Amino acid sequence: MRNTKKLLIEQLDQKLLPFQKTELVLIPQKGWINTIRIGLNMTMKQLGAKLNITRQGIKNIEESEAKGSLSINALKEVGEVLDLKFVYGFVPKDGSIDNLINLKADKLAQRIVLRTNQNMKLEDQRIGKAKIKESIKELAAEIKREMRKSLWD
Repeated sequence: MRNTKKLLIEQLDQKLLPFQKTELVLIPQKGWINTIRIGLNMTMKQLGAKLNITRQGIKNIEESEAKGSLSINALKEVGEVLDLKFVYGFVPKDGSIDNLINLKADKLAQRIVLRTNQNMKLEDQRIGKAKIKESIKELAAEIKREMRKSLWD
């Protein structure tokens, strides 16, 4: 079972890899639809005719996109009539899903070990810094191996 989870994470990272450079793309202030329409020298009326909506409808679509409230289906539809492919995805902030899991496992392990050590201090049974580091490392590896749901709390 553990190898299956590891394989799934590796496959997910491979699927997300092509999106990594998209993180560098700056979204136009007025949105992609407006920017592309203007770049193609297309009027709102012309784009509206392709979508069977009014000029005002296009204005509303462009404003909604700029505000981030346009639906994925609407973006796909506009892309279709412009002969463009709409693409979306997620880019892991730390490079990969595996890195994300490592960071979460390390934080959770640190929280657990330090909380346990605090309780031990109260009982005058604290452990040294080296042992704490080792315990955190071991627990993080175990948490990652088991893919505990508590990673996401």
